[in-house]
Formats: sequence, C-alpha cells, structure tokens
Amino acid sequence: MHTPLPAAVLWDMDGTLVDTEPEWIATERALVTSHGGEWTDEDSKRLVGSALIEAGEYIRIRGRLPMTAEQVVETMVQRIVERLKESITWRPGARELLTDLRAHGVPCALVTMSYRQLADVVVSALTPDTFGAVITGDEVVNGKPHPEPYLRAAGELGVDIAECIVIEDSTTGARAGLASGARVVAAPNVVDVQLPGIPTVSTLVGMGAADLAAVAGAGRLPN
Repeated sequence: MHTPLPAAVLWDMDGTLVDTEPEWIATERALVTSHGGEWTDEDSKRLVGSALIEAGEYIRIRGRLPMTAEQVVETMVQRIVERLKESITWRPGARELLTDLRAHGVPCALVTMSYRQLADVVVSALTPDTFGAVITGDEVVNGKPHPEPYLRAAGELGVDIAECIVIEDSTTGARAGLASGARVVAAPNVVDVQLPGIPTVSTLVGMGAADLAAVAGAGRLPN
C-alpha cells in the first residue's frame, strides 16, 4: 500500500546530515588534554545529541578546566566552524535525500543543538532554500531531548508535527522527536539509538522520499 509523503522532514545536523561527530570528539579531547586532563571516547559518546551548554558543563567538570561552560562551548564552536569552512563531510545519501524531498515538494527544516554560526556554514554549502526553517541550540529555551526545537520547526514551516518525520542519529534527539509527536527514523552514526520500536536505517544511501515515508510508517514508540 502506498504510504503518503510527510508534511515535512525535520533533520538533525551533527552526525545525521554532516559527519561532524569525529570533529567534536577530537576537539573535546584536545581541549581537555591541553589543560592536563584525561578524555575518553565514552566521555564523547555520552554527549552526542546533548545541548551544547550541558556538554560544556560536563567537559568543564570532567576536565577540571579553568573555564566556564559558556567559554568551553565558545572555544569548541569556533574550532568546528574553522574546520567546516575548510571542508564539510556529508553523511552518505543525505544530500541526495534532500534533493528528492525537494523534488517531491516536501519541505525540510534543520533542527540542531549546534549554534547558529555553525549551522549557517553548513546551510550555506547547500542549494538556497534547502531548509524552510533552521532551529539552533542557542535560539531555544529547552534543548533536546525536550520537544521544543522540533515543535518550533514545525511551527515555522506551518505544518502539523504529527505529520512530520524526524531523522536523528542519537537517543537524545530521537526522544525529542518522539516527545514532539513526530514520527522518528533513526540513522545511527557514532552511537546506537537505544529506543525500542524506532525504525532504524543503517544508511541513507539510495533512500528517496517514498522510501523514508515507508520506513517511518514501519514502527513508532508509543508516547
């Protein structure tokens, strides 16, 4: 049976649209070790999908840094922006899916806990008007896993959140999507999405608008 296309697709950015997680991990480690602290992959993994200010506080405490959480975040964001301006590594299949959604008239929004200056670098590398809305971590009151970012995205697009599909690579982000009332498709990258019942894909390669709608209709964790 044909599955109707969504009213909109709401994209996470880090680890879902662009492969920035290795950059974040390297930046976190470099910052902590430069102050004589220790940092592990497990430390980085537990921060995937988190609001940046929460990550900054964790890094400050874990690394015993002589900085505020805000200063930690500012330092990391600046370093990631510089690297993205040099080159962007896209997640396989992501841009092609964006193109197919556009061809089918399905609007998209970018919903990220990264800050506006970082998101702008990514958005500027895409076709103009790829995203009808861009929601960033420094422009919301409550970050993921709170539903506010996704609810705001649907509101700016003028669509019913219940008719939207969220694409996420983290448990934190997937929880935000579910809490908003959207359908969620997990595309794990650095960490597994540990929510039973969430449709999961190993890659976005070869996936078009109709494929995404079919996957999203395959299952959903009850609210």
